Amino acid sequence: MDPEPLRSLPLFADLSDEELRRLAPFAREVVVHPGHPLVKQGAFSYEFFVIEDGTAEVLRDGEHVADLGPGDFFGEIGLLEKELRTADVVAKSDMHLVTMDRWDLRRLGKNSPQVVETIRAVLEQRKAAP
Repeated sequence: MDPEPLRSLPLFADLSDEELRRLAPFAREVVVHPGHPLVKQGAFSYEFFVIEDGTAEVLRDGEHVADLGPGDFFGEIGLLEKELRTADVVAKSDMHLVTMDRWDLRRLGKNSPQVVETIRAVLEQRKAAP
């Protein structure tokens, strides 16, 4: 993946040019359409997602929990905590996403630990929320 689109995402905005170049090979861009299930509650976790464009709905036990949009990310709990998915996430519009798997996220942590610290801080907030 080209590093330039990553620069526009808040999660990666503070990375140096070199860090972005090291991250880019591990990131993949994905396009999905409205109604596409991105994450299924109770399923095993294989990917972490960052929204470049579009919106998604988060549902827990079928109840609306949140809406996500550009710059938001999800899927971190299952990858960092090795837990099953805690919610469904469904595309509400056409979406462009950046995805990474567990191994990519680990490599990111070695190269850019501040990004994983940011992700972990959000994870703790989400786990503490009702």
